[in-house]
Amino acid sequence: MLNGLWLGFFLIAAASAFWRWLGGGDPAVFSAMVESLFAMARLSVEVMVLLFGTLTLWLGFLRIAEKAGIVDLLARLLGPLFRRLMPEVPPGHPALGLITLNFTANALGLDNAATPIGLKAMRALQELNPDPKTASNAQILFLVLNASSLTLLPVSIFMYRLQQGAHDPTMVFLPILIATSASSLVGLLSVALMQRLRLWDPVVLAWLAALALLLGGLMTGLAGMSAAALGALSSLLGNLVLFGLILLFLLCGALRRVPLYESFIEGAREGFDVAKNLLPYLVAMLCAVGVLRASGALDAVLDGLRYVAQAAGWDTRFVDALPTALVKPFSGSAARAMLIETMKTMGVDSFPALVAATVQGSTETTFYVLAVYFGAVGIQRARHAVGCALAADAAGVIASIVVCYWFFG
Repeated sequence: MLNGLWLGFFLIAAASAFWRWLGGGDPAVFSAMVESLFAMARLSVEVMVLLFGTLTLWLGFLRIAEKAGIVDLLARLLGPLFRRLMPEVPPGHPALGLITLNFTANALGLDNAATPIGLKAMRALQELNPDPKTASNAQILFLVLNASSLTLLPVSIFMYRLQQGAHDPTMVFLPILIATSASSLVGLLSVALMQRLRLWDPVVLAWLAALALLLGGLMTGLAGMSAAALGALSSLLGNLVLFGLILLFLLCGALRRVPLYESFIEGAREGFDVAKNLLPYLVAMLCAVGVLRASGALDAVLDGLRYVAQAAGWDTRFVDALPTALVKPFSGSAARAMLIETMKTMGVDSFPALVAATVQGSTETTFYVLAVYFGAVGIQRARHAVGCALAADAAGVIASIVVCYWFFG
């Protein structure tokens, strides 16, 4: 799938360039494309320098949290909920703990760390699967919730904004929180509808009610605030949560007599290994997106979408953020490249860049997650997994656009 997507970027760029040359008399398009290749390769390395530090930092703190028992506490806290949402999984089964670990890593914005844990969880669920070629209900729910990716602390988004020179990288904290909650809720409800899950169970209702009260109270408290005030509040909460989480990990580790420095170094080494493996993918996708933009193909698509939006009487500023939304279900690296390219082209604090950052933080890469997680255990029949995950994606994108108009005007 990624092979076809990557090749498609170059073929579309080539067709657009030849059209501009032969039909529009613009031979300079080829020099622009070659220049874009080198510029994007250089940008990839610049992004990776900060990515090394970010992943190393957060995986170091996450290792302290693991040794301090915070992750185990989350597993015990969420265990009763998952036992009801996945009734075919026996109580105490290792899959439940792995699923909780995976969601915890996603919630902290450590999507690269979440993947290996998620693969272990999918293999554990496969042991309970009566038909190894067909996805079980538990596997589908796990995949859809993973694809909707409830992110409470989008560290990687903050990092990309910081690298591009944002004066306040955490400005999108609250918009992402609201959009990712909408995505996860739609994903859960769509799977519950297909699997006839008993959402009226007291434990499930308690969790859903708590989430609804939290979001409802948040949105009620934000109602009537100006865009400037909303942006300032989002920044304050983002930085407060970020530092508060670090402090919590350290204090809990100290109370449990965890060797803090040694544990941090242990986790940081893992972060370094994860980060260095991402550079080839980042170079590949950023260069492909850069060529697509330089050829004029991407602008042509956006002009078409902008025309449709104008015909419908809508504001068209969100259109420039749609490339990130359109490729996000297929490839996280492509969406990341689109986000970085949008920030670089439009300005890191421009409205399209803010929408693109919110979209990037609101959902995961559906088809990538589907291919990797189901492919790892040999699942061939996905059943309703794709439809439910795409419904969650759509909800995340729509919520991102709406909430950015609310926050940033």
